[in-house]
Amino acid sequence: MLVTLIYFILILGLIVLVHEFGHFFFSKLFGIYVYEFAIGMGPKIFSKKKGETEYSIRAIPIGGFCSLAGEDVEADDEAKIAKDRRLNAKPAWQRFLVMFFGAGNNFILALLILFIVGLGWGAVSNDAIVSELVKDGPAEKAGILVGDKIKKINGHIVKSNDDVAIYIQIESKDKPITFTVDRDGISKDIKVKPEKEEVEGTTVYRVGIMSGGKVEHGIIASVKYSFTKMFSLFRQMIITLRGLFTGGLSVKQLSGPVGIYNVVGTQREAGIQNILYLIALLSVNVGFINLLPLPAFDGGRILFLIIEKIKGSPVSPELENKIHTIGFILLLVLMIYITFNDIIKLF
Repeated sequence: MLVTLIYFILILGLIVLVHEFGHFFFSKLFGIYVYEFAIGMGPKIFSKKKGETEYSIRAIPIGGFCSLAGEDVEADDEAKIAKDRRLNAKPAWQRFLVMFFGAGNNFILALLILFIVGLGWGAVSNDAIVSELVKDGPAEKAGILVGDKIKKINGHIVKSNDDVAIYIQIESKDKPITFTVDRDGISKDIKVKPEKEEVEGTTVYRVGIMSGGKVEHGIIASVKYSFTKMFSLFRQMIITLRGLFTGGLSVKQLSGPVGIYNVVGTQREAGIQNILYLIALLSVNVGFINLLPLPAFDGGRILFLIIEKIKGSPVSPELENKIHTIGFILLLVLMIYITFNDIIKLF
């Protein structure tokens, strides 16, 4: 348990550090005054001021922040900070880079981690080709064969084996799923009735398909793998988001810190390759979520930049701050709800 906790803190700490460093780096590059660069939330357990910036580690190892002058105008000491050193006084393109490269750094981290995985364990192609079937499983009984290439699931185009996994969860509602497969150049529609299973308090659906491609080695293959896999994970997030809006997925199926802690424990036992892949997955998730055009997210701030360029003048800083505050409160409520569900799943 202690080892899992250490892994959990290190993994989240790395992802948050990389994210906040993106904001920090471009802020310093453009001469924006940085009040504090913090990893973690809650009370400070360590802090050191170097120059104008305070660097701190806080007690709760979830999240972090890079506090900038001109970000929250109501909290600014206007007498102390020169106007040209405030975020809200900088050109739109500089503000965009400051806001974007939190998520941007998460994508870069994911690419690097996936490159290491490809280089160390081999780069697996992401074709959605049936490589193995569970004996007497739903897919085998329905007539799917090893070597079939899955083209669609219930009409949704499948581009990778990651798509197969997520669509099975979204489309499975105790009814058959239509798999469109390519078999020797001929397209076939095969209906498969998934089997329902409870895993750690969460309902999952199995069809008994294992998909995978060929394994390649080398730098070029690893570079290709890192990009194709990252974009596949990014696409998974889009499919998941769409599933939440269409009702295919429930908010109860999402995981917060407690759920992530459980996954870290499972992947730690499976080996370092799985831990590295988990870091890449979480980093893509953090980057994607932060780019959503919602209040309190980096994407929300970018949205206000776009509105500013369209209308020709900035949105009132006071109004923008109030909107972000409301968004933060709603986000906090959602996190509490998700964490509560994660805890319920433990029992």
